[in-house]
Amino acid sequence: MDVDKLKKILAALQGTEVTRLTWVNGTETLDLRLGHPPAPTTAVHAMPVAAAPVAIPTPPAVAPVAPQPAAGPEKPAAAQKPAAGTFTVNSPFVGTFYRSASPDNPPFVDVATVVKKGQVLCIVEAMKLMNEIEAEQPGRLVEVMVQNGAPVEYGEALFRFEPV
Repeated sequence: MDVDKLKKILAALQGTEVTRLTWVNGTETLDLRLGHPPAPTTAVHAMPVAAAPVAIPTPPAVAPVAPQPAAGPEKPAAAQKPAAGTFTVNSPFVGTFYRSASPDNPPFVDVATVVKKGQVLCIVEAMKLMNEIEAEQPGRLVEVMVQNGAPVEYGEALFRFEPV
């Protein structure tokens, strides 16, 4: 299957409630499962209880928190409000963030690097696919906001840039 075609399919599914898609085209079969797999179930074994009673401390009372309206996927605060005069590049996928093509290679960009539109900034691995994340506009890198090899969420800020 063509990688560009797969990227278009994934982009079309973003923001929908579709969690699984199976597509058969001739001899090709594509089976997509979006989101996280269910947590594995574990067996719980009963433990003998001590003969003496054990005091369990009660947690302090907590003031109720007003519920927040659900408006699509949650975005980290950094992705919503970048510092004045800067902009962020956010993850278009849930996946794993990599600053370079391999552990032996240098990072695609470092702090103070000036990037051009279309320049590769990092890779986000999603569903065993390495997706290059490119700059959508030119800028000077001010901050790398995610550690190499860390999991990232959809919409999470990866880099903070100042316009050039």
